[in-house]
Parts: sequence; C-alpha cells; structure tokens
Amino acid sequence: MRKLKLEELNRISTVEFKEKTKTPVVLVLDNIRSLHNVGAAFRTGDAFLIHKIYLCGITGTPPNRELHKSALGAEDTVEWEHVANSTEAIKKLQLERWKIISIEQAEGSIPLQHFIPEKSERYCFVFGNEVFGVEDAVIELSDACVEIPQFGTKHSFNVSVSMGIVLWDYFVKTRF
Repeated sequence: MRKLKLEELNRISTVEFKEKTKTPVVLVLDNIRSLHNVGAAFRTGDAFLIHKIYLCGITGTPPNRELHKSALGAEDTVEWEHVANSTEAIKKLQLERWKIISIEQAEGSIPLQHFIPEKSERYCFVFGNEVFGVEDAVIELSDACVEIPQFGTKHSFNVSVSMGIVLWDYFVKTRF
C-alpha cells in the first residue's frame, strides 16, 4: 500500500467545480467567531460539493488570510453570501423552500442517526456560535433540530467537526 500522489487524486479544477451539479445543501454559519472554523466550512463544503454557504452576523468573510489557512482555496470554489443576521438568511431560504435543520441540542431534537433526509428535499444546515450555539430565534424558525450524540464529559463538538459529521452523514444517507 502507498499514499497516492496529488496528481493521482483526479481532483477537478475550480472551473469544473463551478459547472458541476451541486449537492442540495446550504450551510448557515450563525455568528461563527473563529476564522479557522469558517475556513473549515468552506473546505468541507467543497469536499461535498455543496450549493452555498451563508455567513451571518459576525462570521468572517473572504478574502481573509486566517480563513484561507484552513480553507486552502475552497473560498474560491464554494458560493457564499454574507447576511447581516441569521434569521434574515433563514427567512430567505424558507421562501425558496429549503428545509431548515439547526444542529443543536434542543428539546425534541432528533439524534443524527435517526435523521432521515428525503432525497427530493433541499436542506439548510445551521451551525451556531462556538459558545452560544444556534440563536433561539433561528431554532424557532427551524423545521427540526438535529443533535449529534456524545458520550464523554464534554457537551459539544467543535463546530467544524460537527459540520464534517453532519455533511458526511447526509451524503451517506442520500448518495450511497
């Protein structure tokens, strides 16, 4: 066994990425304060060929050197938009008929393993601030809250880790 060389990975170009049919998923980053987490959202979004990222409130935007350190250029491939506040973005997405799923520990939340996405639906996954989580007003507008089960002493994953878990779970359930 050997590690593949970069040229053997058959990665698509930025132009090819922009022309590809996207996964019917958008991310809403609700006041994410770490530029490394924002960059990770772009890189993960690129890996799963997502439709768009909404950067809301205090969430940093490209171009930004710190964001680029973890995005590694994915900020140039994944479509994004800055919106003044998360509820504004959610209301816009609702009008466009996206299913709003907040990733949050909430009363009545669905454990991730029990969340069954419908292949015919388009999903918006909302990820909240590293300290305060998803805004209460956004939770109230959501179609559901999904929670990633945890078994240790900590009560949350890093937001970028949560994005990877949720997107991989969605991809497995809808593509394989």
